[in-house]
Amino acid sequence: MDFDQILAKCGDFNRYQFMILALFGFINIIVSMHYFTQTVISFVPDHWCYHEKLVNMTYKEIADIYAKFENPSCTRLADINGSVVTVSSEKCEKWIYNYDFGYRSMNTELNWVCDSAYKARIGQSLFFIGSVVGTLFYGLLSDKIGRVPALILSNFCGFAGDFSTIFTKSVATFTLCRFISGLAADTNFYLMYIIVLEYIRPSMRTLGLNMAVGLFYCLGLVFTPWLAVLAGHWQIYLACTSLPILLVVLYYFVVQESAQWLVTRNDIDGAIMRLKRVARFNGRHVSQAEFDEFRRHCQMTREMQGGDDKKHATLLDMFKTPRMRKNTLILFFKSMVITLCYDAVSRNVEGMGISPFIMFSLSALAVLPSSILLVLLQDRIGRKGMASGSLLVGGLFTAAAGIAIAYQQHNHNAILLACLTIAARFGVAISYESGSQYATELIPTCVRGQGVAAVHVAGFAASFLAPYILWLGTFFKAAPSIILGVLFFAGSFVCLLLPETLNRSLPTTIEEGEVFGKGERMLDFPCLHRNDDDDSDSEMEKYKRKHSLIDAKQQVESGQYGKRKQSLIDADREEQALKDAKH
Repeated sequence: MDFDQILAKCGDFNRYQFMILALFGFINIIVSMHYFTQTVISFVPDHWCYHEKLVNMTYKEIADIYAKFENPSCTRLADINGSVVTVSSEKCEKWIYNYDFGYRSMNTELNWVCDSAYKARIGQSLFFIGSVVGTLFYGLLSDKIGRVPALILSNFCGFAGDFSTIFTKSVATFTLCRFISGLAADTNFYLMYIIVLEYIRPSMRTLGLNMAVGLFYCLGLVFTPWLAVLAGHWQIYLACTSLPILLVVLYYFVVQESAQWLVTRNDIDGAIMRLKRVARFNGRHVSQAEFDEFRRHCQMTREMQGGDDKKHATLLDMFKTPRMRKNTLILFFKSMVITLCYDAVSRNVEGMGISPFIMFSLSALAVLPSSILLVLLQDRIGRKGMASGSLLVGGLFTAAAGIAIAYQQHNHNAILLACLTIAARFGVAISYESGSQYATELIPTCVRGQGVAAVHVAGFAASFLAPYILWLGTFFKAAPSIILGVLFFAGSFVCLLLPETLNRSLPTTIEEGEVFGKGERMLDFPCLHRNDDDDSDSEMEKYKRKHSLIDAKQQVESGQYGKRKQSLIDADREEQALKDAKH
């Protein structure tokens, strides 16, 4: 009795699964606030250089005076005498801010605008550097001490970074706090994702996980800017978003450790104890004989693997063969484009002629429909078509927004720009959600864990450039949209070079990964060639049938394993399974 079978007896879509999906939803809400904290505390409203004669004027009158200058926010005036205005050669040191909804951001309080605008960008960049380090560190830690402790520690790290940011006044302390906060980025999400995935029935994973992300992550994003408005000040806002993270500590008492991970650590008793708790929570009765059968299955599997001295594949093996190397590099590039564009589009809510609070909430509304559309279409269009098409759509609307901004230099059509930005957010949200699944299926099983982690880290590393791309908008407002549009198009094209994984036997070894999708053309999509699935997959199936018996017999003859009978039995079982799968 394997894990899926014993889990079905304990309940694989029952009360416990509903509970952890709800807890996963809470994680999505706090992660959405944590990830975009830097954006919200850095909102910069309309501002002009201070002059004593402007104090009693309305914001409209001030804007009219500065409208004649190319850079009104950073132009210092020497004197104002009616309609005659003279410019000072000195730099601006004080500003008048037209606060959106009365919210005072960190940038306005510390005057990190104009020549000092880069200071907030440095902190944002350190956040992404921290996310790369944290993803690697907590990923390794979760394999050592367990998923639940690593989840709690990563979230506590996020709390420490955000809460300590409240007390920062200098660039040095600010960047340090943002680095600490960044250590939690993504691990505070995907560790819980793994736990939920392993305790839910396979047929319900896509629906349950995607809808939880779509609903609760969208809810958190829409609520985030208005929480800042309600708080009124960036420090109060940080306190409101960081303190709820401490509730994740309580997960230690209600969320069961990954039973599958415990089995890999040879802690079968611990795995059975967790499964018994799940069964009791679900009101299921599972006999001790059934647990003993599961124990024997784990022990037999362990003994068979323990006698295997074959060298395990590593991440570097993915670069040793030409087609595997090409696919791996494309996955890296695709992840970098998707993550960078997702982050930049999500944060690019200023300079649109509309309040950044309204723009942020409107663009966040695209997350839920993207999850629903992904569930409905991905198994029809295919992974390649969905990834390429969504990036193409995102690129078209992002580039259109850049052209509109460039064409309407001073009188922006706020409604048009809002619609284009939301449409771009919709496209990149679909790409972001589908990207992880595509990489997981395409990377061979033997290196899937480290391969997916490496792809993910590559994406976060690219996000380091997001704040600087947005910073270019201070010189030319259309620059961020145009650059992101080009990246979208590049990502859409390279996705077409990847093989389709829908309805295919997925690769398990590096050798199978090398021949996977061989002979497939760039524009081959399952929705257009539904009858070609068996033919296009025959290359890898023939490879498996040819080499499974040869490899097993060679290993037995060389004495590498010393278990002649078991090796031949395993090879025969594999061949029979492949035949059954084909028919």
